[in-house]
Amino acid sequence: MKKNLNLFRPVFYISAGCCISMTVASLFFSLRLFYICASVTVVCIALIVWQMLSIRNSVTKFLIQMGHLLTTVQQDALINFPIPVMVCDSDGEILWANQQAQRGVLDGENIYSKSIYTILTGLDITRRCPDNGYEVDYKGRHFVAYVTRAVNNHQDLYMVYFFDNTELKQFAHEYFETRPSIMLLVVDNYEELQQTMKDNERSRLMGQIEYTVSKYVSENGGLMVKTERDRFIVIIEERNLRGIISSRFQILEEVRAIENEANQVPTLSIGVGRDASTLSESEQFARQAVDMALGRGGDQAAVRSVSGYEFFGGVSNGVEKRTKVKTRIVATALAELMNGSDNVLVMGHQNSDLDCFGASIGILKAARLMGKDAWLVIRRDKNLVGPLYDKLLENGYNGLFIEPEEALSHISRKTLLVICDTHVKTFLESAEVFEACKSVVVIDHHRKMVGHIENAVIFYHEPYASSASEMVTELVQYFGERYRIGRYEAEALLAGIMLDTKNFVIKTGVRTFEAAAYLRKIGADTVEVRKLFAIQMGAYQLKAQLVANAEIYKGCAIAVSPNREISDIQVTAAQAADELLNISGVQASFLIFRIGDGISYSARSMGQLNVQLIMEKLGGGGHHTMAGAQIANISLEEAKSRLTAAIDEFFEENSR
Repeated sequence: MKKNLNLFRPVFYISAGCCISMTVASLFFSLRLFYICASVTVVCIALIVWQMLSIRNSVTKFLIQMGHLLTTVQQDALINFPIPVMVCDSDGEILWANQQAQRGVLDGENIYSKSIYTILTGLDITRRCPDNGYEVDYKGRHFVAYVTRAVNNHQDLYMVYFFDNTELKQFAHEYFETRPSIMLLVVDNYEELQQTMKDNERSRLMGQIEYTVSKYVSENGGLMVKTERDRFIVIIEERNLRGIISSRFQILEEVRAIENEANQVPTLSIGVGRDASTLSESEQFARQAVDMALGRGGDQAAVRSVSGYEFFGGVSNGVEKRTKVKTRIVATALAELMNGSDNVLVMGHQNSDLDCFGASIGILKAARLMGKDAWLVIRRDKNLVGPLYDKLLENGYNGLFIEPEEALSHISRKTLLVICDTHVKTFLESAEVFEACKSVVVIDHHRKMVGHIENAVIFYHEPYASSASEMVTELVQYFGERYRIGRYEAEALLAGIMLDTKNFVIKTGVRTFEAAAYLRKIGADTVEVRKLFAIQMGAYQLKAQLVANAEIYKGCAIAVSPNREISDIQVTAAQAADELLNISGVQASFLIFRIGDGISYSARSMGQLNVQLIMEKLGGGGHHTMAGAQIANISLEEAKSRLTAAIDEFFEENSR
């Protein structure tokens, strides 16, 4: 407003200048006229000065009045402000609060000598307030508080504004608590139960399973519908699902405890779709989760959310499937894919063992018998099958084993890649070869892991099988007599079966012996196979040392290899782990050894304890009775400490 006063000054200067000019000019005409003009000029200038001073005083008075008026408006506005406001000093003492604050925040409490920090617990009002304010809970109500600084002549004051969002919080809480999730339950050994029971016993058992599931779902506030003879779908709210998860899916044990005349143990596989944006997405998550649970051997629950998977249960062995219908269908489809391809590449996991190599040899030979150019992708200097590798090179396989870099030059748009003994991308011998091939077939027996290959044309995955070599042996039988493999391939497959079953002791089913019998029938020599497991004297002495120095921890034998590089340490460690299982009272064995810059674990069990679950806690995986893991850049002492912590966590989870 004061700046507007300057607008009058040019008028004053112009008027004064004109008067003075006219007065000076009149002097040249008449002295009398000069005196008259001079008198008029003095009077005009005096009037103008007086008017300017009057205007200045009026403006100043107006500004002072406006200042008082605005202060009064501000005070009235704070008192009648529609949200709670408090004024505090830099020490946090509440100096003033409007009526909304006294009623809505303090609930009538006297503000005398009260500190703002009794409300804003753990905060500092002198610091810059975040853009989203502070979340505050006080006397059962929820607020978002904002703090602004107001500078006074004498001290710094702080204005604290409270926005009551109690109802919003309640609505949000109710929304998240009542979000529905889809749960799918599958009786994963239904077919086996049907084959071994009489009609009346079968009906009674399925009725009891349905009653147990229905009762469990009802007690937990869910809604269940039986969609097929062995499948149930459940809709359940988040608040009830949390209780089920915290009890680690007690229904698994309840169903397992159902008795029947055939002494067959029924088991469930459960998939849960959680935190999905729609019911359709939740159902999709649930299907993926139940497939994962079945792929890991069944008798467990998998929870799939946006952030990934969680697994519960899985402490029992997988149930052996006695039907070979699926094997026949897969064999027919695989033969058609091979016949329609330009060439075939076979690849396993890194550091191939006898099972991976034997299964790969079986597929390689079958492809070549079908008249296809086929190669096995394997690194010559990074595998655990040296004797068998050299034996096959001497008997017609020269030129059929190629490095991954060479394999890339053989890939075309119609190349078929067959992956054996793994289903996880990160474990492959060469990720580049996998990415370059458009048609992929997976043959594996390990329990399904997160990050598995999803774009396979055929995903032949049977976690109940003893080995990948057993699965390939069954497949080649359905290729027909025309494509029968030879003696050396049979011995490679038999070696793979013997490795993973520990000479037909662990995870051996009826179909395992049938596969071994077929291999023996077509010429496999058990003596020659046994020679493949022979080790050097130094390795034998190291194995004996590892066994002798092992420690027992909660029924688990733990041995640590010396802190130095040893050739064939992986084979020696695995054999030492097998030897430790012969000790009375040992449920599982773990070998810790150094590989390059990292530490590797080799885990074995006789089936009483699921070593896969323990290895998964260390970033690894495997099977119920055989698993492993690798961790980079840690010491042997830290590796042992992490293992014992994983064992503690496993027993804690499965003792609830």
